[in-house]
Parts: sequence; structure tokens; C-alpha cells
Amino acid sequence: MGRKSLYLLSVGILLAYYVYTPLPENFEEPWRMMLFNTYLKSAVHLATFLEMLGLNHLMDSMMTGMSFDEVPPTSDENVTVTETTFNHIPVRVYVPKRKSEALRRGVFYIHGGGWCLGSAALKGYDSLSRWTADRLDAVVISADYRLAPKYHFPTQFEDVYNALKWFLHEKVLAKYGVNPERVAVSGDSAGGNLAAAVTQQLLDDPDVKIKLKVQSLIYPALQPLDVDTPSYQGYSHFPVLSKSLMVRFWSEYFTTDRSLEKAMLSHQHVPVESSQLFKFVNWSSLLPERFLKGYVYNNPIYGSSELSKKYPGFLDVRAAPLLADDHKLRGLPLTYIITCQYDVLRDDGLMYVSRLRNAGVRVTHNHVEDGFHGSFSLLNFKIGYRLINQYISWLSENL
Repeated sequence: MGRKSLYLLSVGILLAYYVYTPLPENFEEPWRMMLFNTYLKSAVHLATFLEMLGLNHLMDSMMTGMSFDEVPPTSDENVTVTETTFNHIPVRVYVPKRKSEALRRGVFYIHGGGWCLGSAALKGYDSLSRWTADRLDAVVISADYRLAPKYHFPTQFEDVYNALKWFLHEKVLAKYGVNPERVAVSGDSAGGNLAAAVTQQLLDDPDVKIKLKVQSLIYPALQPLDVDTPSYQGYSHFPVLSKSLMVRFWSEYFTTDRSLEKAMLSHQHVPVESSQLFKFVNWSSLLPERFLKGYVYNNPIYGSSELSKKYPGFLDVRAAPLLADDHKLRGLPLTYIITCQYDVLRDDGLMYVSRLRNAGVRVTHNHVEDGFHGSFSLLNFKIGYRLINQYISWLSENL
């Protein structure tokens, strides 16, 4: 084989590696996903290379790339968009321009991004907030929060919680014309984690007199104890969120010490003295039968207490809402949960559906058979519009 042929073969193999991604038959837009995944893999590999050289942290590089997709707070013919702070936390406020005889609904939205990435200014979240405000005739608060790796748990939780508590003051709701009996909290991915966590926390806060009417969680990340659920196993390399990247997100939420990430990947991060927590995330009893086929539950492997003493956050219910006991869950409001089949976080959402229903909470579960992680905010995919329409329709009927 000549040098030119070898060169062309090498280029062809490299292109095939980056472009071709095996996808299931029911995938709606396979080539669009392949192209998007090519861009995503290239960005992650470049960020990883820069980190290996010691030039920049992986998440900082990825956040720099994402910032090019941010848009300014521009009002349009239907919605007025402004930026302000709620208890020193930056938020975007979306208010319909048309006059309303009655007080409006209120939606407090929390963006995703693995507690490391994203912002309310990203084009996908800005569009979502505009559509929600216009179609629901609702005031939408899209909250930001400080991100890892500069900030770690509980900073992200506390930022969101403090902003939400501020919004729930009677005077603040009155200022924006929001009905205190029609307020929702919502979020996707890490934002779904934060939404679930703050909703639980509000139940025990004597300073909060106004109760949330609904919580809406879109493919939420709810526990870092077991990252070997069937969905983690089955879709560990599926676009957009691989198992390794999700574990990195979890680890960065608590520390920049990579030893926690390594322990999580080897399933040796939970100490034996915390063994009782596994009953809350035991997927062998919490997942519907059809999601268990072909998978065998293995008893947990326990690690030393060193990591949990240094970084206790990964055992904290404020970071892992699935660890809440049944008594806490019973007080939660009407809940809407979206899970996607092709998503490592699928089983987190499925287990929460089971636990909430077992506790007597009213839950609407929308499982998207052809859905993948990130599809809710990726508006260049048809499925993104479909999920948003379903989400807004549910809020319209229940909020």
C-alpha cells in the first residue's frame, strides 16, 4: 500500500470514528445526531487535551465554547425580557406583554449543565422561557447559579434555593402579578436535580409560607450512589451524555479531586456505614419490569470512609434527592417527570416516579421512547419541540 493510500485510509478511519454513531432504528433524525455528536466529541476531546497540558480545566474550556450560544435579554412583540437579581442571584424575567385581568401563573426554571455548564442566557433556554411565558400567560423566572469547578456543593443548591425563596415572598409575587397559588418549579438534568432538591427543602422551611403547586423535572440527575443502573450500563457511550462524562459532572459538583471520580467509576465511593442509603436507589425493586430485562442487580461494593468524610455532599439529600425518606416525599406537590429511553439518567427518573407514587404523591410520567438526554433544550432537533409542547401543555392543564 502506497503512502498516499495509507494516508487516505487513516483519514477515512478518523472521519468514520468521529462521524458515524450507531443509533437505534426508531431514532428520528440519525444524521443530525451524528453531525451534532461529531461536534460534541471534538469539543470534549479538545477540552480534554487542553486539560492534559495543564492549560485549562475541562469544564472551563467547555463553558467558554458554550458561551458563544448565549443571547442578550431582548424583548420581542410578545414578551418583555429583563435581567435582575433575586437575593443577589442573577435571574432573567420573562413577562407577557398582553394585559391580564387575573394574576398570572409563575414558573421558576433552573437550567441544566452538570452543575458546571450552562446559563439562562443560552439560546435554547431563552427560547423555552419565551414560549412558556407567551403560551401559558405566565411569568417565567430563569435562574442562574454559580458553577463548578470554581464553586462546589452546596453553593449551586443554595443559590437556587435563595433565589426561589426570594421569588416566593408575597411582595415579590405581587410585584410581578403572580398568583401565589399557581407557582411551579422546573428544571432539566442538573437543573432537574436542583428543582427536586429545593422542592424537598421548602417543606421544612418555616419562613416559606407559599407552597409550590407543581414540580416539573426533565430527565433529572437524582443520585450518585449507583452509577451502574441498567440505563448507565446500556447507554454508557450514547450521545449526548456518556457515563464517564456524567460521573465527571457528579464528581466536579463536590470537588476537583479526581479521586472521587475514580472511586465512583469503580463503584467504591460509598462507605459501609452508609449502606442503608442503597435501599432508596435499589433499582431491582424500583424499576418497572420491562427495564430490568437482561440486567442483574449486584450488591454494593463499599469503599473506605475517607472520601465521604472529605466530600460528604455526595451522601447529602440536597445533592441526591432520591435519598429522601418516604416521610419527606409524602409532602411533595403534584409532579411531572420526563424520562428518555436513550439516557444514562433514565433510571434515576424512573426510580423517583416509583418512590413518589409509593409515597402517595400524584405523578404524571412521560417516558419518551425515542428520546435522548438533552433533547428538551436542543431545538435544532424535532423532538425538542415535541417535548416542549408536551411540557407546556401539561403545565397549562395543571398549574
